[in-house]
Amino acid sequence: MEHPHKEGETAAAAAAAATAAAADPRGASSSSGVVVQVREKKGPLRAAIPYMPFPVAVICLFLNTFVPGLGTFVSAFTVLCGARTDLPDRHICCVFWLNIAAALIQILTAIVMVGWIMSIFWGMDMVILASYKEQGIPQQL
Repeated sequence: MEHPHKEGETAAAAAAAATAAAADPRGASSSSGVVVQVREKKGPLRAAIPYMPFPVAVICLFLNTFVPGLGTFVSAFTVLCGARTDLPDRHICCVFWLNIAAALIQILTAIVMVGWIMSIFWGMDMVILASYKEQGIPQQL
């Protein structure tokens, strides 16, 4: 009875195949290479972060840095103004309330520093998503 391969074994096999192909002195490519694709699974709060214009995302980052949750609160209203998110099957009001919930979590947990750190990372995600939108790079992560 054969056991299915674990994900770590697939990655190890891909690394071994790449090493073998690089070590081949003839320069021939290996035809039995393994392609590994990594895809980030986003939770509903993370997927609700809107793709905003870059200047708005930077303003939200600064707001989140100095007043935890304020930039996330402002970003919730960009959803009502038509900003796209990674939750296309959810209604706009649902995505709006998800962003409000994220802002409240950041505000309420800022007392123990968790919310402040989360708020800064949330703002950085907003800027990263805005740069993808500005450069026209499709978000595949």
